[in-house]
This record gives sequence, C-alpha cells and structure tokens, in this order.
Amino acid sequence: MSADGRTRTLDTMIEVKGLTRTYGGYTAVDDISFRTRPGSVTGFLGPNGAGKTTAMRIMVGLTAATRGEATIGGHRYHDIVNPGRHVGVLLDAGAQHAGRTGREILSLGARIMGLPVSRVDEMLDLVSLDDDEAKRKLRNYSLGMKQRLGIAHALLGDPEVLVLDEPANGLDPAGIRWMRDLLRGYARRGGTVLLSSHLLHEVELVADDLVLIGRGRIVASGDRESLASTDAASTLARARDNDELAAALAREGITAVPEGAGLRVSASTADVSRVSVQHSVILTDLRSGAKGLEDLFLDLTSSAQREGAAAPGSLAALSTSNGSPR
Repeated sequence: MSADGRTRTLDTMIEVKGLTRTYGGYTAVDDISFRTRPGSVTGFLGPNGAGKTTAMRIMVGLTAATRGEATIGGHRYHDIVNPGRHVGVLLDAGAQHAGRTGREILSLGARIMGLPVSRVDEMLDLVSLDDDEAKRKLRNYSLGMKQRLGIAHALLGDPEVLVLDEPANGLDPAGIRWMRDLLRGYARRGGTVLLSSHLLHEVELVADDLVLIGRGRIVASGDRESLASTDAASTLARARDNDELAAALAREGITAVPEGAGLRVSASTADVSRVSVQHSVILTDLRSGAKGLEDLFLDLTSSAQREGAAAPGSLAALSTSNGSPR
C-alpha cells in the first residue's frame, strides 16, 4: 500500500488464513484458508448456509472473526485508509436507506470518499439507471435496480478489489450478460474479484478460479480445469452398435459403461476415435465427458446439500393424494 493509503495494482490479493467464526455452539466458518489472484475472478460457491456470506462479512470488517484473519493487499479492511477507494463491496443490495433516492445514495458515498460529484453520473450511466430511475426512492426499486445501484456504489471509488455477494440476483438475462462483461473487463484491467453466486452457469463463464465451501469448510479450490481433472479422461460415445464399440474398447483395455443412449468411456476422445477406426466401428456421437460446474459442485458439496437425487416415483407421489391422481 502506498503512503497515501492507495492499494497498488500488484498488491490486490485477498488472503484468508485459518478463518473461523462461531456463534455459541455453532460454527458458521470453520478454519478456512484461500487466496485470490490479482487480475482474476474467483467464484466463491457453496450451498445455502455454507458460510459464504459470513466469510465475506469478515473480509470487509462487518463481522469479527473468532480466529484467523482476512487481509486485502496485506491489510485488514479496518486498517485501510478510505476503504471504499480500494475495496468495492456489495453484500446486500437493499442495505441502504429506503427513503433515499439512488442519486442521493451515490452522492453521499462520493462525499464520504472525497470524490467529485461527476463520478455519480458516470456510475449511473455505467449501470444503465436513467435520470428518472435515479430520482426514485430505493423502496420503489425492483430487485434488479437495487442490484445495479449496489454495483454502482461498489465501483464508485474506482477500487482495485471487488467483493460481491450474489450480484446477479434479480437481473434479467441481458443484465446478467452485462454483469459478466463488466467483471471480465474489470479483471482484464488488473482488478481482483471475489464473487459469490448460486448461478453456476454464469460463474462457469466468468470465473478463473473456484473456492467451494460446504458446512463452513472449504471442500475444494483451484481453477476449474484442475478441479475437474479427475474426470478429464472421460468420453461420451455412441455408435451404430454400442455393444460392438464396447467390445472393441475392451480389447484395448479401455472400460466403457452404458450411459443414456451411448457409453461413458474411461479414455480421451482421441483414444476412442482411434479404437473406432482400428476396429471399423462407426461412431454417431463423440464428445468430452468431463463434468460441468454443476456436477462438480454437487459432487464436492454433496455432504452439505439439503436435497439428494429425486428417488424413483417421488415426483409421481407429489401428484397423488389419498391414492388418487390430483
């Protein structure tokens, strides 16, 4: 951090070490440690109640840690001079005075941070809130508008770090794409983003790294490719004759099991293609069987999920009452 308290661009790493938060006999965050990389978006994922929001509140000084610490650029949030100029925070889009207008909320933030009033108009334009919307009171905002205002407030001080909890919640598809492009551009310019979200597909499109948390503990962390590497040599294949393909693969020492209308093969697509050519087996479908983020997420946080897979007949049971169809 420089003498005036401004975080240097190359010193924007969020680092969490042994972070723990207990409430009586309940442990909300249990000895978690991870770090983000400057110039990247880190997805912070976990089921409801996993401890994500509590951990993020500790990072930005809203909740005290029982043990451990969280620093941004090597400093605790409370020790950063004029923190809004260095760390943009959005944890609750409705956590502003409901009787103030959007413009008033941003203007107050600008005054506190020592920013010119022109910055308010820049941010309103960035998040596509027009003049009429800026004059409305927060209580009359939709959830999507509150999110846009919250993002404008987080970016108001031109910070180098963003800590965002479910920022896309309430946004329409166009708004979600806008958010994705905004975060990608921010990271490309050297910013650091920690992003909590339940929109797994959106996280998959924007995040460079992932931290998965369940029941207050980190269950996995790293870039998506490394987390999915155990399933990397997996292929979904379909042939005119699946039995013929399975037999050909078995002769090469490759395991294949039925899945859907085809086979899941414990080999790369290149190997399956080679075997099919060598044994004159005609393929009708061949693609990677590596798991998507949703499958990866559910596998790694399975012990923390409230819901298991739907049991056979469970949906039918929902549509009957007293033995009769509804």
